[in-house]
Amino acid sequence: MQLHKRDVVEAATALLDDYGIADLSMRRLARDLEVSPGALYWHFASKQQLLGAVADRILGAVQDCGGDWQERIVQTCGRLREALLSHTDGAELVSASFAAGQSAVMTDLLAVLAAAAADAGVPADSTESAARTVVYFVLGSTVDEQSRLQWDAAGADVSAPVWAENSDARFAFGLRLLVDGIAAHTRADV
Repeated sequence: MQLHKRDVVEAATALLDDYGIADLSMRRLARDLEVSPGALYWHFASKQQLLGAVADRILGAVQDCGGDWQERIVQTCGRLREALLSHTDGAELVSASFAAGQSAVMTDLLAVLAAAAADAGVPADSTESAARTVVYFVLGSTVDEQSRLQWDAAGADVSAPVWAENSDARFAFGLRLLVDGIAAHTRADV
């Protein structure tokens, strides 16, 4: 059987979902695919490249949304969060891949959010910064949420009042603050 790139990405995503990012190694992946570790490097030059492909698979369903600039930001970020939460350690993996410049889909999403910021009236030299700020919020809050879920699943006795709050409401509140901040920033420049 010939091994294809998509097979490697699917198997890596399954390992991520079953065991988490800490146990997603090239050696384990090769063992699951019943190939030598060197066979994986035929398709991916490095583990970072593979993780970028897994990140792109996770984010495949996140697309640009219609509507005004505020709706596009809120809906795109909501879909991004849903995609991240749909996989074990999804936010951590995507965040690391984004930081390493290995996720083409995150680069595209950043462009979508920058275009929304431009439509809001953010000066051209600040649209990418506005988009990155929004992306960092989504990634950070979702990493925190997934960590909390892991602690809960492990039965940890951690008492923190914020953990008892509705995570959807907390996310919506933070995102609304950012959208309102973008709107206020553009008004201040006029």
